[in-house]
Amino acid sequence: MTATGPTAATPATAHPTTSTAAATAGRGRRGLAATVPPGYRVSRVGRWSAWAFLAPVTGYLALCYAYPLYRNLELSLREYTVRSFVQGGAPFAGLDNYRTVLTDPTFGPALAHTLVFTVVSLAFQFAIGMALALFFHQHFPLSRTLRAVILVPWLLPLIVSASTWSWLLNSDAGLVNAALGVVGVDPVNWLTAPRWSLLSVIIANVWIGIPFNLVVLHSGLQTIPAEVYEASALDGATGWQRFWSITFPLLRPVSAITLLLGLIYTLKVFDLIWIMTRGGPTDSSTTLATWSYRLGFGNLLPRFGPGAAVGNLLIVLALVAGLGYLRIQRRQQS
Repeated sequence: MTATGPTAATPATAHPTTSTAAATAGRGRRGLAATVPPGYRVSRVGRWSAWAFLAPVTGYLALCYAYPLYRNLELSLREYTVRSFVQGGAPFAGLDNYRTVLTDPTFGPALAHTLVFTVVSLAFQFAIGMALALFFHQHFPLSRTLRAVILVPWLLPLIVSASTWSWLLNSDAGLVNAALGVVGVDPVNWLTAPRWSLLSVIIANVWIGIPFNLVVLHSGLQTIPAEVYEASALDGATGWQRFWSITFPLLRPVSAITLLLGLIYTLKVFDLIWIMTRGGPTDSSTTLATWSYRLGFGNLLPRFGPGAAVGNLLIVLALVAGLGYLRIQRRQQS
């Protein structure tokens, strides 16, 4: 009787424990199942919110960049006239427009003028902008006021700047020739002589681009710790040694961005040259940008196909120059 009591009671006591564990596990599974879907729904909501924020930018890039590039490529592969440009139905020409452009006598001088205009403008804009950035980094009285005055060329509408330089360099009533006459120099036909026209537009473009280089490089100078210059001064380094050993190397990332943006902008400069010289005289200041416009819109009988082909060649030139410059920067940093 005594032995059978506990044996009979054991299953009775074990069963509630098992049931309690199973109930707890069931509640845990139900709790986990109850918490996962809301979290999953939150992640889906966040994902759709991200796409909603990206949609305006994606639409803008597709509408203002991707579609014009596609349209320009399609124009360069067909023989468009004014009628077919409006009504459609232009015949497919393949690469004929590119062959026409590459064999045109204007292509060689236009390419050379584009390269000279870009390289000389970038060199002077960067050099003068760097010098002014170092000058204003001294924080002397009225430095902010003078810096604001120098920013005026960058803030003015380009048509105003181009018209101002056209007046300054006018052969008969220009202020530059008047100043040269004071010191006994004969008047120069800045805009009407083939030997001076390209130089004239380069001077105007340098004047416009200096403020941009000044602002970016001056901002980069603010990030260089003053302790570095103090340590170099204690070591007896001169100002020129501090520039080449400290300032210029530490400004290399900022300089790379400045030159790259300037390169892209300068390659496509059109309005400044067109307002001042219209690419003349005798194509002496014609660049790929002005030639493309003249082919497509500057003639009584527009040649949309060759004009689009020149524009695409200019895009390729900008891509090659930009990628090449970035590759050089990577090699210098490695």
